[in-house]
Amino acid sequence: MIWGLLPLYMKALERVPVLQVPAQRLVWGCLFAFAWLALRSGLAEVRAALRNPNVRWRLLASAALISANWTIYIYGIVSERVVETSLGYFINPLINVVLGVVVLRERLNPIQWTAVAIAAVGVTYLTWTAGHLPWIALGLALTFGFYGLVRKVVQVDALAGFASETLLLFPIGLAYLIWCEIAGVGAMGHQGLTLDLLLVLGGPLTAIPLVLFAYGARRIPYSTVGLLQYLAPTLQLLVAVFIFHEPFAGPRLIGFALIWTALAIYALDGLWRARKLARGLAR
Repeated sequence: MIWGLLPLYMKALERVPVLQVPAQRLVWGCLFAFAWLALRSGLAEVRAALRNPNVRWRLLASAALISANWTIYIYGIVSERVVETSLGYFINPLINVVLGVVVLRERLNPIQWTAVAIAAVGVTYLTWTAGHLPWIALGLALTFGFYGLVRKVVQVDALAGFASETLLLFPIGLAYLIWCEIAGVGAMGHQGLTLDLLLVLGGPLTAIPLVLFAYGARRIPYSTVGLLQYLAPTLQLLVAVFIFHEPFAGPRLIGFALIWTALAIYALDGLWRARKLARGLAR
């Protein structure tokens, strides 16, 4: 739900140059995470994670992936393509399901494969009718799909992992923001107190949902993660259509309807299997 309503926050930052927003989120997210860890006496978890070369490289990869995801997402918002960003997060669960099968060797039944196939048809139809590859949507889906995969397999606590990720890129983000100030194009401190507070708010708005995501992704099947992630793009789509008044009709509606049909099939199959399992345990 936090991610689903995030376009409202991003729209308030449209005066800020695109690259400065992810840099601000990185810096304030890192500071927020370390303050959070300090309160719960968890700073040793970051040191332990970064001392392990295998964990460190995986966290560096996940940090690069989420930074790319932030940048693409922010560009989509400020360029008034929120419907396409929502499409990206509708495609993302499909990517998660495929990664779960190919990389983690999770198994799908025929009904689940049918849902995946219908969703793929929907994405293909949207691409064909648009006449060009929806690169914002695919970029968001791929970067966040692989980010989630890395965070699922890396052996580190959710909050410590986020703090480690942001710490690895913190010098780059801070250096870029300092350069913006020297060049006279920095946003912080130059466009009013309200904007400054919104930029600082990016810290917790970045850290909290990512920590919750990493916490959940390690505890449930990755294909189920894909199902739950349909909530965010649904809210984003509603914001795009009813608040930002972006067009949503004709081919777009048909393509989304196919993806929603796939979601319904996947969800109903999951409910049926859950009830069947519950009845079996009751016996």
